[in-house]
Amino acid sequence: LSSKKIHTLLNDLESVYGKARFLPRFDPLEELVSCILSQHTADANSFPTFTELRAKHPTWQEIVDLGNEKLAVVIKKAGLANQKAKSIIGSLIEIKKRNGDYSLENLRNMPLKESRNWLLSLPGVGPKTAAIVLCFSFGKPAIPVDTHVFRVSWRIGIIKKEIGENKAHDLIESIVPDELSFRYHTAFIQHGRQTCKAPTPQCERCNVASYCDYFKSVKSRFATPNQPKPKRPSLRPSEQPEEERKGRAVRAQSKSSLRQKK
Repeated sequence: LSSKKIHTLLNDLESVYGKARFLPRFDPLEELVSCILSQHTADANSFPTFTELRAKHPTWQEIVDLGNEKLAVVIKKAGLANQKAKSIIGSLIEIKKRNGDYSLENLRNMPLKESRNWLLSLPGVGPKTAAIVLCFSFGKPAIPVDTHVFRVSWRIGIIKKEIGENKAHDLIESIVPDELSFRYHTAFIQHGRQTCKAPTPQCERCNVASYCDYFKSVKSRFATPNQPKPKRPSLRPSEQPEEERKGRAVRAQSKSSLRQKK
């Protein structure tokens, strides 16, 4: 899709889901640790775990001093606790080693590619985690590609499904204009959650089906989007199946007998 078509597509999606406002949620380092906790689990599990962790251990040094085993106990509810504890402490130690403090402010004025590579070199940080930190903490034109954003992107035809989620980050960012990056992520994730669902996309009520390669390949299964299904045409008696005509005759005879009894 061209930049103009992507802009129109986002406008159409936002007419349904609303336009999200950019509001930094956490300090950059908090965002990083929160993202590591959220890997392969639901927000309903990871966010309360992060809140509890910060309440019990408000400084990053306290968390490092816990060690992997004790931290794993604290974050158990987030799942994969042993691996996540190792990643969190490993990242915190490396960040302090590089920056002299527990801070990611050195990334703020760093070019996107350089800041992404800096984050990717930390333990347990993949393309999606790096993109979330850069997008939501620094407002950089990074596009976090989760399962919803990836699915909507390949169904519409912006990318090929075969490239996978990790490689999709660079490709989508090369296609989407920088000023539309945040809107692309937020609109596509809502569309994936509410309409373009994984097992059963609701194409019949999708307001961007006309853009969609997937819909074009399966549209024979659906009525035209937002249009009622065509009514079955009525048949003259001579055109109706013989069994249906006989059934109608029996029902008429039964009604006549009831009237006579009354």
